Amino acid sequence: MEKTALRLRPATDDDDDAIWAIMAPVIRAGETYPLPRDLDRTGALAYWRAAGNTVFVAEDGGRVAGSYNLRANAGGGGAHVANCGYMVAPQARGRGVARAMCLHSLGEAKARGFRAMQFNFVISTNAAAVHLWRSCGFEIVGRLPGAFLHPAEGYVDALVMYRTI
Repeated sequence: MEKTALRLRPATDDDDDAIWAIMAPVIRAGETYPLPRDLDRTGALAYWRAAGNTVFVAEDGGRVAGSYNLRANAGGGGAHVANCGYMVAPQARGRGVARAMCLHSLGEAKARGFRAMQFNFVISTNAAAVHLWRSCGFEIVGRLPGAFLHPAEGYVDALVMYRTI
């Protein structure tokens, strides 16, 4: 996949096959999301498109290269803090897709009235994500010792990352 201008847009039901194609290898690897590694397409898409989530895709040359979902991190008095999940197609990694989605999500969150964004469970061994989120202005505000069972590294920490918008 050549580096081209990304187009970020709301996802439609027609994107579900492409979103699943991105999600499946991430879920199966079990290294970055606390989801069952045998989660099927129906369950994965239900998780990604859960009530309250707004789903977007990043297109690169007309092909879906990534997807993210945006939601309130909590209800009530915490409803002003957004939360997102991001996944990038294996062939599109290292091409700025995750950065573009993060920046887009911050703009979307602000436009929707959110005042901050929080990532609740960033796997500490996911060095690329930790570096990227920090470069986008997120700070590590908490550490959950041994909270994630990594398939190769064993029990590793999960990080809570936060930034105001």
